[in-house]
Amino acid sequence: MNDQAPAALVTGGSRGLGRGVAVALAGGGFSAAICYRSDEPAARQTLEACCRKAEERMAAGAPPGQRFTAHRADVASADDRQRLLDEVHAEFGALDALVNNAGIAPRRRDDLIDATEESFDEVLRVNLSGPHFLTQAVARRWLAGDARPPRPRSVVFVTSISAEYASTTRGEYCISKAGLSMSRELWAARLAEERIAVYEVRPGIMRTDMTAAVTGKYDALIAGGLVPQRRWGTPEDVGSAVAALLSGAFPFSQGTVIDVDGGFRLKRL
Repeated sequence: MNDQAPAALVTGGSRGLGRGVAVALAGGGFSAAICYRSDEPAARQTLEACCRKAEERMAAGAPPGQRFTAHRADVASADDRQRLLDEVHAEFGALDALVNNAGIAPRRRDDLIDATEESFDEVLRVNLSGPHFLTQAVARRWLAGDARPPRPRSVVFVTSISAEYASTTRGEYCISKAGLSMSRELWAARLAEERIAVYEVRPGIMRTDMTAAVTGKYDALIAGGLVPQRRWGTPEDVGSAVAALLSGAFPFSQGTVIDVDGGFRLKRL
């Protein structure tokens, strides 16, 4: 009998949406490997938050056994991806879930007329190539078998409403998220027969470091009704959605997209 807690790898897990996902998974009984690119203190704070959540579960009668680790890696680097998976498998024996959350915004919000190839290449390497090929590497290990008895396995792509809605001052970001949504579509089709679940969580306007510079703009738009639920989204909102998907509650929903946007997508007159 396999009595280990299921293990998830969460990229971009040091803060923001990634931290929200990691803490929600800890609350759902998962162990978690937190991948971060540079901010080790923030990654440590995520680990502490996960440990507190696991302690709350044990105090309520849940069994012990969850573990949380932090791993520095750039998902845009093939060498880093390989090392990351080697480290995670050494720690946990195998993975049960991959949450592709890591992503960056352009360094500058340039109009499409002025945007550079350098910015385009940097954003797409992190936001699209990295998660696409990390998924490939994880899937290869799953299909080759590992040391642990089989359990349900899942991949979640965290994208954005920018996969569908154009922002002409950050075109490279929109293209990267649209591409990542298609990556979800492709992997869902390829892995369905392997009984590996693939999903997409599509956040709306989220209160994170990425949106800190435009808080005033979106405060006004949200107050004016841009978001029907009249509030910002939070990392906890995204974490709850990912945790629900990884709980196994959607076994016949391969490739589905879960909008976490407060109704932003609704067509209204």
